[in-house]
Amino acid sequence: MIVLQTLWLPILLSSVFVFIASCVIHMALPWWHKGDYPKLPAEDKFSEAVRPLSIPPGDYMVPGCDSMAEMRTPEFKEKMMKGPRLIMTVIPNGPFSMGKPMTLWFLYVVVITFFAAYVSFHAVPFGEHHHKHVLRFAGVTAALGYGGALCQWSIWYSRSWTTTVKGIVDGVLYAAVTGATLAWLWPQ
Repeated sequence: MIVLQTLWLPILLSSVFVFIASCVIHMALPWWHKGDYPKLPAEDKFSEAVRPLSIPPGDYMVPGCDSMAEMRTPEFKEKMMKGPRLIMTVIPNGPFSMGKPMTLWFLYVVVITFFAAYVSFHAVPFGEHHHKHVLRFAGVTAALGYGGALCQWSIWYSRSWTTTVKGIVDGVLYAAVTGATLAWLWPQ
């Protein structure tokens, strides 16, 4: 693939810069995302109540249903009215390891950067006067990759819009780093 042969170094270096930027945001500016997931009221009581259920890791909705027909039943409607209504992700018990998420995050950044380079490669010819065009195409493509799909979580699953907007702001910053790096290293 010509894009990888020509742009592997800019893609990799851009990915490293975005990875560093994300580390700075989450470690040097902890106040930025501190309120994204507040502590659950009566957390201890909640944990004691659900622990015996041994819920396996996964994504869940409460109340849940198996069909559209079940959603229309009076019993399901009563559950919806009584609450609580939850969308939750259960993760495995034990200490949190940063190794796997950091590796997966870096691979994700490489994929987003690859697509930004791919779009730019097909939209902008190589040459010394095309840097602003690379910045624009790569930046917009990366912004869509990092932040474009976050709104659907607030629209469909009631995720906090504040959390979503902060994620989009992060994505715009990562996109700017991606676009600037690819523009800087764009082949002459």
